[in-house]
Amino acid sequence: MTAAVRTDTAPILIADDDDAVRASLALLLKQGGYRTHAVGTPDAAVAWLGEHPCALVLQDMNFSRRTSGDEGLELLRRIRDAHPLLPVILVTAWGSISLAVAGMRIGASDFVTKPWSNPGLLQTVQTALRLAGTAVGQDVAPPSREELDSSYDFDAIVTADARMLKLLQLVGRVAATDASVLITGESGTGKELIADALHRNSGRRRKPFVKVNLGGVSSSLFESEMFGHVRGAFTDARHDRQGRFELADGGTIFLDEIGDLDAPSQVKLLRVLQDRTYEVLGSSQPRSVDVRVVSATNRPLAEMVRRGEFREDLLYRINLIAVHLPALRERPGDVPLLARRFVQAIAQHQGREHLSLGTAALKWLQSLPWPGNIRQLKQWLERAALVTAGQVLDVDDFRATAGMEGSAAPSPQDPLPPVGSMTMEEIERAMILKSLRHHGGNVSRVADSLGFSRAALYRRLEKYGISV
Repeated sequence: MTAAVRTDTAPILIADDDDAVRASLALLLKQGGYRTHAVGTPDAAVAWLGEHPCALVLQDMNFSRRTSGDEGLELLRRIRDAHPLLPVILVTAWGSISLAVAGMRIGASDFVTKPWSNPGLLQTVQTALRLAGTAVGQDVAPPSREELDSSYDFDAIVTADARMLKLLQLVGRVAATDASVLITGESGTGKELIADALHRNSGRRRKPFVKVNLGGVSSSLFESEMFGHVRGAFTDARHDRQGRFELADGGTIFLDEIGDLDAPSQVKLLRVLQDRTYEVLGSSQPRSVDVRVVSATNRPLAEMVRRGEFREDLLYRINLIAVHLPALRERPGDVPLLARRFVQAIAQHQGREHLSLGTAALKWLQSLPWPGNIRQLKQWLERAALVTAGQVLDVDDFRATAGMEGSAAPSPQDPLPPVGSMTMEEIERAMILKSLRHHGGNVSRVADSLGFSRAALYRRLEKYGISV
């Protein structure tokens, strides 16, 4: 059934020199409920935009049969200069994705490739239009926690930090769209909680939320894990297997540790994110998938792109919205809130109704740098609760866990350097060195005590020139 065309919104401008493409896009958008206006040249596009309101521009990258894309890039620059907030979606051939990447650098909102998927293109247009109204200005005061809780489901996220509240406001607004979101931040900062919040506050909340740790998926198993396989596809493939994308169909797929993905797997992932289709291993029949993609990493993807370790086109595809989580040391006011929440959960789990944290212990915990962030704080509290028979956790209870496997709690004989006299990197290096000494160089125990994955710890050892 053709959707009713809305007359209360500005039209979408289609700029393409191919008559058939203009007609096809105009018909598709009309069926999607949008008004359109189509032009065949860059000059005509600029002239029309100067005289009419416009909701979005859908522009080709090649005009006058040129394949260099220069005219398309120049048109995008002219639109950006005159209408900096107007969303622009680029249309290009798969073999010319480099043009789309160049356009994204200039300020395009997104890109689609020819031949496009009609549902995929309509979803891209809808997402871009919704995102146009989700920006939170830097000069806007953060909302109160009460305001957020009245509109969104953020029960699992504990914070009163102004920067975090503003971040949650953005998460709540973006959740209603299908925009791909990249969550960055150090290990243990709660990236999975943000991904879950995006799903729970979206229209997909009743569909699956599928988590994939890409750091644990080898290149040889990537296709089977992500796309599934049919019986007989390879040795030992005795049964059909559903892939993660099929399991997530209609819902959200969370691609954790995406920075650990190797180059061949990056290409395979890009194709399914771009086309919303994939092939099950051992089958040549394409399958469509409808998923919201949320990714996370603690690695510097932009720097990895410069080093040739991560595809720039994949970065743009997963990064329509970026959410960066601050480290726990940057939001020390949240330490008491988190600690109390964890102690409450520990008390319930252990059947210790009156378990609590002493005032001195709270102040002491708040003064620490927490290189392992929230995950490390939770681990320390769990271990301290195990070693004390009393109802109030105090500083000595945390120090007593120094002899337990996997713990790196400071002891009186081995205090941390004064936090105020050190940079954050110096603090983190000191914590790692201290934990290495405590555990005799056992990398697994050090990683566990600091709340890092082994891969994340090895990257820090390399960064700080620490040999084990």
